[in-house]
Formats: sequence, C-alpha cells, structure tokens
Amino acid sequence: MDLDSLRALLTPSGQAALQIASALEPREVDFLRHFQQLSRVIPEELARPALEVAILRREAAVKFPSPERLYLTRQALEQASPWQVASYRAERYKPYGLLADLGCSIGGDTLALAEIALVVGVDNDPLRLEMARANLNGQNMGERARFVNADLTYPLPFRLDPNAAIFFDPARRSGGRRLRSVRQYQPTLEVVKTWSESCPALGVKISPGVQLHELDDYEAEIEFISLGGDLKEAVLWFGPLKTASRRATILPGAHSLVAESERVLPVGEPGAYLYEPDPSVLRSGLVACLGARLEATQLDPDIAYLTSNKLQPTPFARAWAVMDWFPFNLKKLRAYLRERGIGHVTVKKRGSPLQPEDLIRNLRLKGDGECVVFLTHLLGKPIIVLASPKPV
Repeated sequence: MDLDSLRALLTPSGQAALQIASALEPREVDFLRHFQQLSRVIPEELARPALEVAILRREAAVKFPSPERLYLTRQALEQASPWQVASYRAERYKPYGLLADLGCSIGGDTLALAEIALVVGVDNDPLRLEMARANLNGQNMGERARFVNADLTYPLPFRLDPNAAIFFDPARRSGGRRLRSVRQYQPTLEVVKTWSESCPALGVKISPGVQLHELDDYEAEIEFISLGGDLKEAVLWFGPLKTASRRATILPGAHSLVAESERVLPVGEPGAYLYEPDPSVLRSGLVACLGARLEATQLDPDIAYLTSNKLQPTPFARAWAVMDWFPFNLKKLRAYLRERGIGHVTVKKRGSPLQPEDLIRNLRLKGDGECVVFLTHLLGKPIIVLASPKPV
C-alpha cells in the first residue's frame, strides 16, 4: 500500500472495489486466490490495495468496534491499542479542550481522544496520516481533528499550549523487531522532558515489558493495563495527569489498584484458595497491596502466588480451590493423580525450572479427571499445589 493507492481507494471506483473485496470475506492465507478473482472484475491497481484493506478490516474486528470503515497497514494494526484501552485512556484527558496526539499513526488513539476534545495529530508517515484523516472522516469525526506531517525527533512545528495536554506514542519497533528500552524509542523518551516544560499534562504509551529501572529519572505514574487477562500496554502519566505512583488496571471495568504504603505480607502454607494475580498487578509490583486487600499470605517472598482460607472474589486475580499440596516429588505426584483417575492436567509454574510439557509427558497419566498442578516454592523449597480444574 502506498499513498497513491490509498487515494485511489477513496474515490468512488475505489469504494466500489472495496465493497467487492469485502464481500469475499478474504483472509491473508487466501490472498493470491482472492487477488486473481478480483482482478477479473476490477483493475489490478485497485484490486491489490482493496484486498489488503478488506483483509485487515476483518482482522481489526478484535480491536475496533467499526472496522469496516477503517484504512490500515498491517504494522499499524499490530501496534494499535484495542479500542477498550484507547477509550479508557482517553478518559483521563477530560479536563482539557485541546489535545496533541504525537505519533498518531492511523488515528486509532486519535479517534478515542477526539471524543473528549479537539485533537492535533502528528506523524512523519504521509500514508498513515492520510489513513488517519480518512479514519476520522469515516467515523464522522473529521471536524474534531487536524493532522500535521512532522518528524518528532525535531522541534515541533507548532507551539504547545500550556492549557492543552499531550498523548505520545513513540515508535517501539525497528526492522520488525520490538524495542524494549525507552532509550531506543524513536524519538527516545528523553524528549518528553522538553515538551513538559511548556505542556506539563502528558501521557506516554510504552511497552509493558519496559525495564523499570530506566524510568527512575522520570517523575511519572506508571500504569499497566490488561484486557481480558492479557497485559496490553503501559502508560506514563506526567504532571497533572499523574494520580498515583503505580497503578494496575483491569479492563473491561475499569478496575484499578494503586500503590499504597509499602507492605510486607506474611508467608505461610497453602490455604483453601490460591490466588493467581493478573499480569498488570505483577508488572506494577502491587502483589503485596492486593494480598493485603484479600487478607492473604504469600507462599514465598519471591513468588507472586497468594493464598487464603477465605474466598474473596476480585477482578485482580483468579482464585483456585486447593485440593492438596506437598513437597515436590514426581513419584508421589504421579501416584496421587493416578489414584484419583486424573488423566488431564494443566501445569502452571512460578519459580520452578521444570517445563510443563516435560512434566506432563513424564507423568504418563490415564483417566478422565482433571486438575491444575502448580509448581512453585514455599519458603524457598519446591512444592506442588493441586487445584480444581477451573477458577472459582
């Protein structure tokens, strides 16, 4: 897809080509067959981009509520935040009437921000900017946004309003490879220090796998966001957008857990229930905070499993009913499972060097029963915790 191809798709004949391509319900694996089929009825120069967009629109359904109106590239779709995350994040900008979306790409976040305030979107890729403009127009939001072609590694071509706010999404890939370090982002995270001098309300999307020690020099709240149990992204909130030091957020919800005073949980043997914290809680370092809420203990100071004799439902962890536990012993585990006719196990681990598939193969189980096997530590010693097959 190039800029000329996109502009051709925006014409009446291009729109007709998109309708024909979309009617095929195409998939990437069948691209050649669909392309040959389309080329018989529409010009090849329209068939290829129409098919590309039709395929990506189908795939975008897992991220966007109205994908049939979007224009995308594969890389931009992969990097775009799910709509639930973008909408949740945009809520923090409600006090502001003007927003700058720096690194706006195809406008996925711009759409969410434009529901809150007027937006100026900036990107250095003319194709993605044109897609962003078309995507806002397709949602009848075109009057809510303006777009500027600029390289964010250079000074911005406009003055930042101190009463406005910024959302910044730096490039976190190079040559198809994910960049984990904020020092490798394009531009690097250092640029926010310059922007914050004139516009202190600033949010930055970063990788959820960020190396936390790299953030020590930044006075910001770090929020880890998960959706449906999967960790999706991290956000840094600066200036007046900062409301805590660390936050774990679960979507849909939204449910947030924030850092309180430093806590140290007691350590003890497995009780009636084992809690498996959400990945956003793990990454934000709020396991002890969650444990205090649940009146739970830890199995080990270095292991993020919580346990209690009382069940307290929480969006921040899955709870499992404990069947039994004992020090790690493969023969004892095999005998235990065989005696109870358990032939199907799910293996979860924290702190164990064993690979789940190797353990399952060595158990050589038979039977119709099911359970979950946790490989973990109790005060530094390996143990096995057996739990009911489904969380409670």
